[in-house]
Amino acid sequence: MDSDLMLVIGLIVCALSLPSVIGAISEGRAPRTASIAILVGGLLVVLALSRHPGGYAIDEIPQVFFRVIGRLLH
Repeated sequence: MDSDLMLVIGLIVCALSLPSVIGAISEGRAPRTASIAILVGGLLVVLALSRHPGGYAIDEIPQVFFRVIGRLLH
């Protein structure tokens, strides 16, 4: 699997799980499902960082998103 794609999917999964964490905590429930999603997303991000030579810089992340979207559209 491509490291750019793993990074994008991992960041999206982590971002989408944040509302679930906030909702569960505000209702007094344990955020089990959101915790699993954050774990999976974090694992994908760590794998992407370890497989990409030199890692990723913070300012490079938007370019990675555009590269992945561009590849999916073409």
